[in-house]
Amino acid sequence: MDGETVARTPRSLHAVAELVLAGPQYRASGTIRLRACPGGFGTVAEPWLRVVGAELVGRGRAVSLERTSCVALGAALGLGVGAPEGVYRDGPGVAADRPIEVDPAAARWLAHCFALGEAALRGLFPEAEPVIRPEHFDIGVTVGAVNYGLSPGDAFLAEPYAYVGPHELRQGEFWNAPFGAARPVRELGGAGGLMAFLEQGRRLTGDA
Repeated sequence: MDGETVARTPRSLHAVAELVLAGPQYRASGTIRLRACPGGFGTVAEPWLRVVGAELVGRGRAVSLERTSCVALGAALGLGVGAPEGVYRDGPGVAADRPIEVDPAAARWLAHCFALGEAALRGLFPEAEPVIRPEHFDIGVTVGAVNYGLSPGDAFLAEPYAYVGPHELRQGEFWNAPFGAARPVRELGGAGGLMAFLEQGRRLTGDA
């Protein structure tokens, strides 16, 4: 698979999260919340769907995410696809009939990052429930007045990164992003390093 296809994987998965998982779930069950699960991410209510690697799994079927569209995925599983209407303004900006393409290796890496993020968040904030939000496609929690989490990559940084986003912005060397602080996952050395970064952010916001 070429490098361009690998680079398209996060946006393609974001489109699936919004149009195929969160939208149908919102219309059926009234929530847009998604969750990390082994190998990827999934819904928290009906319809019960999961993305595992480069496959969409649900309703007794597993459908490939390689060279398809969200409309085609919905047709394969008998779902009416589309974003949750009137809930948020952000999102991947991918039309339901636009071609998407998911590279299996890139999808496995992003699933690994979501798993790292969930482990770190649960270890540091055992009272909070990590949530994947379809508008930003990151996994995070809000504790006090601070957002903590992990993004698979976006317009700010085109690779998975951990972040600390205080609602009231801080000044100092640690705070290197417009929304607070961010570090690439590849620099953090696993769940322990990720947790240490988030803990440092918690101390610096005075939330510890």
